[in-house]
Parts: sequence; C-alpha cells; structure tokens
Amino acid sequence: MTGKLEPGDPAPDFTLSDADGRPVSLSGYRGQRVIVYFYPAAMTPGCTKEACDFRDSLADLRGSGIAVLGISPDPPAKLARFRDKETITFPLLSDPDRAVHKAYGAYGEKKLYGKTTVGVIRSTFMIGADGRIARAMYGVKATGHVAHLRAEIGA
Repeated sequence: MTGKLEPGDPAPDFTLSDADGRPVSLSGYRGQRVIVYFYPAAMTPGCTKEACDFRDSLADLRGSGIAVLGISPDPPAKLARFRDKETITFPLLSDPDRAVHKAYGAYGEKKLYGKTTVGVIRSTFMIGADGRIARAMYGVKATGHVAHLRAEIGA
C-alpha cells in the first residue's frame, strides 16, 4: 500500500470496468472536477446509504461541474445489480485486485469494532480539473459525509 495522498499530489490515473464492463478512465475526466470515493461492498447498509446520498446530490454536484465515480472491489455484475436496485446514476467501478484502492491509500489496516483488520478504508477524494488531489478524506462515515462534502465545496 502506498501512503495517504495529500492535496496537491497528482491523482493516480486508472482505468477500471464499470457495471456494464466498459472501461472508464480518470484521465477521461481531465478538465473537470471529480469526486472519487472508495467503499467496501455494494448492497451493504452503509455503502447503500453513501451511494444514495451521492445519487441524491448528483444534480447539485453536476451543476457545480463535478462528476462522481464510486469504486469498490465488487465484480461488475454485482455493481450492475446494485446500480439497478438503487437507481444509481453515476459510474460504479470494479477494482477486484484493489490496485487503485492501494494507489489512493484506501486499502490497508483499519479499526473495525475495536479490532485491527485489513480492508477497504472508506475514503473520498476531490480531484481538481488539473488532475491533482484537492481534498483527501480517509475513514469517512457512510452517513452524513456527502452533505459535509457538499457544504465544503459549495455544491
């Protein structure tokens, strides 16, 4: 695992499959701001709440020129079921080997119910139009962090 990213760092580029198996690259969003968030598993209560919060905020975020990408280790077929069940209207990307999670510092040791474990660290990044990290948030809570982020960025 790499260390945590800081504002000003170049955002690690990636190309991952979306829920339909189509490749999506971060570089394709160059020139606009992008929120990239990492979540542990589709169709779990916390991840569903977080995805629905982003879905419900998408019009305001897009109105502010911001795209949203969600990344988990789930296979595309599971992401497609999740997208369809929850009417998610932004790309959900599959990172089964967790290489992109690791590049962003969103996979590693974490505390879970008082125990140290290794897994996905729920994290959210605002990437500027220049491809650099504008905001890096590690260990965010599934509930409420989208509203907090929107307030910070004025969306």
